[in-house]
Amino acid sequence: MSVRYWIVGLFALFCAATPCGALAESRSHARFYTPAPGSAERHQVLDVMRAKVAELHALDVVFVVKRMEISKEWAWVHTLPCSRDGRSRYEDFFALLHKSNGKWRIAEIPCTEPENPDCIDSPNYFHRLRQRFPAMPDFGK
Repeated sequence: MSVRYWIVGLFALFCAATPCGALAESRSHARFYTPAPGSAERHQVLDVMRAKVAELHALDVVFVVKRMEISKEWAWVHTLPCSRDGRSRYEDFFALLHKSNGKWRIAEIPCTEPENPDCIDSPNYFHRLRQRFPAMPDFGK
């Protein structure tokens, strides 16, 4: 019986010691959120990206959002652009955005060429991105 209490005591001690690490881990994930479809913030971010696609490629697109993470003044977005009529689909469009003076701006559009060590598929891409933008949260995990 005393061994049982000892094991329960160790388990309780472990649980009491673990929450700090568990909470820190959950907080690191909780600091990102995804604005709801139709929300003003989501429209603002996607409008900036849409304008960039129009500028670079002269295309009027709508986006299917694969991933949108926002943390304070930073956003990481992965979209699947397509034509307004849905007939044409274009390659994935990623962007790192930064909000300054209440306005979202594109900080970087990653290269998506396969096997290019400077592009998004590189295992060190997000590490190098954080070196260029040290205030950026840990997107890409």
